[in-house]
Amino acid sequence: MPNRDPVFLPADILLPGEETDLSRWAVLACDQFTSQPDYWQKADTLVADAPSTLRITLPEVYLEEPDIDGRIAAIHLAMADYRAGVLSRQVPGFVYLERQTSTGVRQGLVGCVDLEAYSYQPDTAPRIRPSEGTLVERIPPRLAVRRGAVLESPHILMLIDDPDARVIEPLGSMKDQLTMLYDTQLMLGGGRLQGWAVQGEPEIFAVQAAIAALEDAERFRSCYGVGEDETPFALAVGDGNHSLATAKAAWEEMKPGLDEKMRKAHPARYCLVELINVQSPAVDIEPIHRVVFGAGDDIKTFAEKFAEEAGGKIVPDGQGEQAFTVLRAGRESTVSLLNPWRPLAAGAVDAILDSYLQSHPGARVDYVHGEDAVRQLVAGQDAVGILLPTLKKSDLFRGVALGGVLPRKTFSMGHATDKRYYMECRAIV
Repeated sequence: MPNRDPVFLPADILLPGEETDLSRWAVLACDQFTSQPDYWQKADTLVADAPSTLRITLPEVYLEEPDIDGRIAAIHLAMADYRAGVLSRQVPGFVYLERQTSTGVRQGLVGCVDLEAYSYQPDTAPRIRPSEGTLVERIPPRLAVRRGAVLESPHILMLIDDPDARVIEPLGSMKDQLTMLYDTQLMLGGGRLQGWAVQGEPEIFAVQAAIAALEDAERFRSCYGVGEDETPFALAVGDGNHSLATAKAAWEEMKPGLDEKMRKAHPARYCLVELINVQSPAVDIEPIHRVVFGAGDDIKTFAEKFAEEAGGKIVPDGQGEQAFTVLRAGRESTVSLLNPWRPLAAGAVDAILDSYLQSHPGARVDYVHGEDAVRQLVAGQDAVGILLPTLKKSDLFRGVALGGVLPRKTFSMGHATDKRYYMECRAIV
């Protein structure tokens, strides 16, 4: 495979000065608790007048408020103020971090991705892939924040599939040799966060070489069962698909006004992210199940319809390529599909549900976390539950490689408070 430019790069990372209270500076990703304004009111009370990323990000719970333009203008003013006075520490390189979550200590690495190597457009094969379809209608309100912004702070969790733990984990074994940057408790149940500077050329080169090895064409074909014409990739977005898409859209707006030299060097060409290994024991990948309301009583017919329209047939459990469980009020049936028409069970289920809803206008689908929650809904209402199988971590990358993107609401990465908290910043002008 020919050598290619790295897609994950060191950055000029900005952090608040030592006098800043980091327990009030770091705030949860803006796309969490979108229907629970009480959470964000508690965060606002905790922050009070202290410097905080709450003032330079837009929690999505506020997207529909009347004075959204005023809120965005206040964000831009706060960014300029923080850039001038609060963000007094600069770290050229990566930041290795350890985050205590409900599933254990998650290791991560903060750096930049090259937006020229990423695309959210369908039917493309970039080196940085979205993991789910991008809803372009969700970009404009985020783009309004990105336009005119002088800073970015990421809640994007970028995944690598590194079962041999060669990219991030070696830094953990040498953290005693690195300079600690911060050690703080996170607000409202977020756990503990520690970060160390990674600035040595050997360490940076080792990270980039290990990522390049994940892109090796022969390894890629062997791991994911794809053809020789498939472009290898090593990075896929886990959380923050639409935030990365917004950064890309902003860059594409800006690019035509720049000469070739500035296109290569402009900071807006890059986006700050946290890289994590999907194979880490602390990265919890859970399936998101489906509940169909108003589906009728005939569970056997419902299950058989799935099999028939999926281009396969029901075979004894364990003999098919894909299996999922259909249940209703104490009754359940395992659907095991032979020759399914989608790489993952979630794709086969959603394709059938799209057809089913067209012919059953009284039915609707909800996406539910946790098997117990599905069973409770099915027991108490006129509903059919569809329990999807546990998603193997390697199947996440396999599904992206074979299907372009994963079906919407295929998986969840941990609980809401396990998502990324804003900490590092970077100038984008």
